[in-house]
Amino acid sequence: MMNSLIDLRSDTVTRPTSAMLEAMFKAPVGDDVYEEDPTVRALEQEAAARFGLEAGLFCPSGTMTNQIAIKAHTEPLSEVVCEQNSHIYLWEVGGIAFNSGASVALLPGERGRLTAAQVEAAIRPVNVHYPTTSLISLENTHNRGGGSCYDLHELEAIAEVARRHRIPLHLDGARVFNALVSTGQQAADYGRIFDTISVCLSKGLGAPVGSVLLGSKAFIQKTKRIRKVLGGGMRQAGYLAAAGLYALENNVDRLADDHRRAKQIEATLALQPYVAEVLPVETNLVIFRLRPEMPAEQFLARLEEQGIKAASFGPQMIRFVTHLDVDDAMTARLENVLAMGQAAGS
Repeated sequence: MMNSLIDLRSDTVTRPTSAMLEAMFKAPVGDDVYEEDPTVRALEQEAAARFGLEAGLFCPSGTMTNQIAIKAHTEPLSEVVCEQNSHIYLWEVGGIAFNSGASVALLPGERGRLTAAQVEAAIRPVNVHYPTTSLISLENTHNRGGGSCYDLHELEAIAEVARRHRIPLHLDGARVFNALVSTGQQAADYGRIFDTISVCLSKGLGAPVGSVLLGSKAFIQKTKRIRKVLGGGMRQAGYLAAAGLYALENNVDRLADDHRRAKQIEATLALQPYVAEVLPVETNLVIFRLRPEMPAEQFLARLEEQGIKAASFGPQMIRFVTHLDVDDAMTARLENVLAMGQAAGS
């Protein structure tokens, strides 16, 4: 029935390739808490250089890099402006309140994307009754928006608002390279627009673990203390950093293959009678809504019978994520299952 498992739950399920593992085993290492790990330094410098920023901080996860950035930018009784379905609000365990004691101004985006006018309207006037707006955070690509990407001109307009009000602008760039590959935008432009950027290495880039927080030298020096108190200080972390370096050097351009396969899946789903809606696919995320007569639990169970794993993404919503462990043959097999009605039980 199946040649191998097709795991579409997330691009976090990838495993290191043999070449990546070789790079990890050969990595020179030291104690990173003492700032003596040369491979960690190389990764931080390489990631920062790509975006035209001064420095980087290697951390175990994107949640940690986001939460460290928020903590460093804010203080209690202040507020973070973000989209209402953003990862920093929905999927980081209430970390903004727990770690930073900050409030959140939630804005409704168009598939997760905000406008400069929305952001400006959310900035609090000086009033003893209000928290102080201390940070604006954007997410690109936007997970709940189906991998949607910001237009560069809108990012520039939001940055202009932020600078005029002297408010830092942070990017949750968990899948920022997907956005860059899809739109043709340049990483250096993002370094010009954003004060800080969180870059995840363990999603489409295929590293087993890790994210890098980017910013100015002074900002990154400040965040080292926050990483330490959160338990993110690692010792011979170069073995992990080597995977990130390999990913940056070898796995960015190939994201276009993931996007192509996601578009193929989108086209197949759009033809199926049990599918009510497919969000427009821009990158490697395919989010769709099933018709009421096809319960999501039944759909997922039918897929699993065919050796395919996917994720529920809300009432009657399903998410497929393409990644480097999903090839053309697997994509064709998935399309065949979807088109033949096997997933629908017909």
